[in-house]
Amino acid sequence: MVKVAVVGSYGAGLTMRLPRSPAAGETVSGGVFASGPGGKGSNQAIGAARLDARVSLLTAVGDDDFGRAARALWREEGVAADHVLTAEAPTMVGFILVEPSGENRISIAPGALDELDAAAVESFRAEIAAADILVVSMEIPEVAVAAALRAGRDAGTTTLLNPAPARPLPDDLWPLIDVITPNQTEAPVLLGLQEGHGLNDEELTRRLCALTGGAAVLTRGGEGALVAQAGVTTRIPPHPARSVVDTTGAGDSFTAALAVTFAEGRPLTEAAHIAGVAGAHTVTIAGVIPALPTRDQLNALIGTER
Repeated sequence: MVKVAVVGSYGAGLTMRLPRSPAAGETVSGGVFASGPGGKGSNQAIGAARLDARVSLLTAVGDDDFGRAARALWREEGVAADHVLTAEAPTMVGFILVEPSGENRISIAPGALDELDAAAVESFRAEIAAADILVVSMEIPEVAVAAALRAGRDAGTTTLLNPAPARPLPDDLWPLIDVITPNQTEAPVLLGLQEGHGLNDEELTRRLCALTGGAAVLTRGGEGALVAQAGVTTRIPPHPARSVVDTTGAGDSFTAALAVTFAEGRPLTEAAHIAGVAGAHTVTIAGVIPALPTRDQLNALIGTER
């Protein structure tokens, strides 16, 4: 059983499904509301645990109902949360608008996550050192992202950065990343490129790979993914989804499956293919947590391809 350490976010997701997203100043009625757990770090941790990894999570929550619900969820899903910080500020909340096509728009109030700092990461160093792979996402302060990646490099643990939401990275962080996993929108932001930069997906992926010195996996939604490593770029074909109900958790499902299968020793291209199958499964189910596949579900989906 592989060990995965996750440093990232937790938040409560407040979701409204609407006939269409409102324009500025407009009210659109006919919505259906639901709330539930979210945050990229927590989603990725639960996704990895469902794929039979031993998972430790570092994030921050408030001393409130959302925070207590989070701790209950992690216990239920088998995610070790001993090092999760209880902050002064309230638990992060995300407001999510979902259109009938499954496309979504998200706004976030970070709250407790703003208190996740280098000292919190220091308390998590032993978990990072014991892990086969460290997964870091960027809904947390940059100081925590940097501290986590440095701790991973110091320990010799494979580091995977899911750079969402994207922002340009300091030059000194790039060499600390073994695998970076942006989508098509995030890649140009990471590279500091302006709109109309003129680079295609393969060129973007190669540039990202060169900066890390490791590998880059560019996710492309319905077009699959690109993997660049050691001077070679490989196209990963898409796994068609039966239907698209909700795209909200697809990236987190992809990241979790990529991390677990890569840590198990599979080639990165094979891991990216399996991760694409996991992401395609996730978009067919409403809500993030119900949509994250178990190992049995993922194996069954992979089996149907043969």
